[in-house]
Amino acid sequence: MFSNILIYFVVIPLVMMLGLALCRNIKQIRAVAVTGSVALTALSVWLLVDYLALRAAGADAPMLWVDSWQWFAPLNINLAVGVDGISIAMLILTGIILITGSFASWEIPQPKEFFLWLILLSTGVYGFFISIDLFTMFMFYEVALIPMYLLIGVWGSGNKNYSAMKLTLMLMGGSAFLMLGLIGIYYHSAPEGQPLTWNILQIAEYDAISHGWQKFLFPMTFVGFGVLGAMFPFHTWSPDGHASAPTAVSMLHAGVLMKLGGYGCFRVAIYLMPHAAHELAWIFLILTGISVVYGAFSACVQNDLKYINAYSSVSHCGLVLFAILMLNTTAMTGAIMQMLSHGLMTALFFALIGMIYGRTHTRDIREMGGMMQILPYLSVCYVIAGMASLGLPGLSGFVAEMTIFVGSFEHTDLFHRIFVIVACSSIVTTAVYILRVVGKLLYGPVYDEHHLTLTDAKWWERLSTATLIICVACIGCFPNFFADLIKFTFSPAIFTVIGLN
Repeated sequence: MFSNILIYFVVIPLVMMLGLALCRNIKQIRAVAVTGSVALTALSVWLLVDYLALRAAGADAPMLWVDSWQWFAPLNINLAVGVDGISIAMLILTGIILITGSFASWEIPQPKEFFLWLILLSTGVYGFFISIDLFTMFMFYEVALIPMYLLIGVWGSGNKNYSAMKLTLMLMGGSAFLMLGLIGIYYHSAPEGQPLTWNILQIAEYDAISHGWQKFLFPMTFVGFGVLGAMFPFHTWSPDGHASAPTAVSMLHAGVLMKLGGYGCFRVAIYLMPHAAHELAWIFLILTGISVVYGAFSACVQNDLKYINAYSSVSHCGLVLFAILMLNTTAMTGAIMQMLSHGLMTALFFALIGMIYGRTHTRDIREMGGMMQILPYLSVCYVIAGMASLGLPGLSGFVAEMTIFVGSFEHTDLFHRIFVIVACSSIVTTAVYILRVVGKLLYGPVYDEHHLTLTDAKWWERLSTATLIICVACIGCFPNFFADLIKFTFSPAIFTVIGLN
């Protein structure tokens, strides 16, 4: 089993948890958290280099490093793993946010217990991204969701018990829909005479799910994953959950966990049921279009920094699902780039908000002002994050959103183009709430004279924020590298089946 490198994405977090359990002081806890996170990121970067070399050498399989170990023979459940360009991009994103989140939580109370639950959450995320067996993927999906209740309920702030319960119940409700959809896929996964399978690659190869069953199962799986992707009207857990979560949890949740929704919608709902996706996409385009616009307008009227960023995430994650439903290469490439872009910039936002809150003990922008002269480093970082969010050229938000809108506009019918124009309006609205926050928070007179005694970012805070800013700039300046990494994924199955390009 351990001859396959992908298994180490699960093994290393488990070893980290064992190491954390044996730690006796804060220095040891920090060392285990950072060392393990760096090891996982280095492993994902090595995987990227090897992946590009294999593709350049002519490897044309849909996924590489494919392997399988049987778990439960009667239902043909296997620990099946494999990755493509999208999976690797998500693994790298997870590693970066785990490292920066560890530094952002340098002074968290009860650090041993906190990092144990945080690493368990990351184990689920890593396992989800490397799984190609639907049952195993769902198992890791649940492993990633369960720790959220305790992480928010114990280490959160504000109305944390309500937020933790609301998040857990809504995501578990989505999981119920998802499980029904996955069971339906399993029982229609193979033609007569062939054993039923949970393996995504085999199901796609068989293409045995009838059009009628696809139209029945597609909404279940898309809604199941869409709840985690904050799709309207199932988004209401997101603002409350983010507002109450501790900094690193908000970073990992918005930066990575919500991406499981978009990744699952693509990898399962659309990849395995392309005919239903083609016929029913218009329904979900309406819902995701509402998410994009509603999230942006809701952010305009908030005064709490975390609520502003949470509603912004509803808008940006809605744009991911919106682009996936366009079912063409350009828009889908933009969707994956948006997942990377949003993951990095929203992690940067939540890290900065946590750092500012830790100093001022308030997140209300009406109770702050003049922070640029008091906290210049954190303020400049906040401006950069804001510019990335509103799509400033040279940063990741611009290339991701432009790719989405250009790809979406390839549809020549009136319905699609109207919704593309409506979604484009969110760019202007995003500029409104970003500039409003920057003006109130960073400029003008100092609201509280006690804020004049605040100190700027410490070394671990500077390292965390600088890492995220560099990554945001890299995507903005070198978009072709990331586009080429993920574009191959869209060539084999989906578009040939339904005749799109």
